[in-house]
Amino acid sequence: MRVFARFSYSHSDHKIVARKPPTKPRKNASQQRSRATVDALIEATARILVKEGFEKASTNRIAEVAGVSVGSLYQYFPSKEAIVAAVIGRHNEEVMGLVRTALAEVAGLPIDKAVRKLVAVAIEAHRINPKLHRVLAEQIPRTGQLAEVEAFNREVHTLVRTYLESRRNEMRKVDIDLAAFICVSAIESVAHNTVLNHAEMLTEKMVKVLVDETTRMVVGYLR
Repeated sequence: MRVFARFSYSHSDHKIVARKPPTKPRKNASQQRSRATVDALIEATARILVKEGFEKASTNRIAEVAGVSVGSLYQYFPSKEAIVAAVIGRHNEEVMGLVRTALAEVAGLPIDKAVRKLVAVAIEAHRINPKLHRVLAEQIPRTGQLAEVEAFNREVHTLVRTYLESRRNEMRKVDIDLAAFICVSAIESVAHNTVLNHAEMLTEKMVKVLVDETTRMVVGYLR
């Protein structure tokens, strides 16, 4: 475990500036055994983040929970921030898998049914390990994952825009890019805020009400 923080010293302004820890993996796991080690490290980090928090997720602790040596950890990841970044990437891919599937399934549906499906899937996606989702949302800037998250957001916007373009005859006259932005923002905000800040609303009955009301709001805007 590294006890002292690393710093770089600038002679020009005589300021001590903290150097950001590396957040990219050292190498990709190509063999089955290597992939198993990386999976164990990522899963251990996720458990520690939820139960103990980011500050307790030292490389020593991660290696201990994963059942591997610290040396093995450093073969793949240069810092704990790099492992957290990998956790964020895996979580985002899981969420995006649901979203991509849903958008493919609604391609031929009318707006009211499509929006209902997208709202339900957005809430379902945010309910994938909500405690981890909350922790990771806080760590995105620290781990340099903001660009990746923004790329996902652009992909969702593009997919929703494509769908709305195909349903212009069901919509009032409105700029398609603006409509896609408002629809995605509204659905995402309801799902994100509910799961992270209002867990008491996640009973099956309340989820149905949320889906009904959010669908009514978005469809009402589009029509």
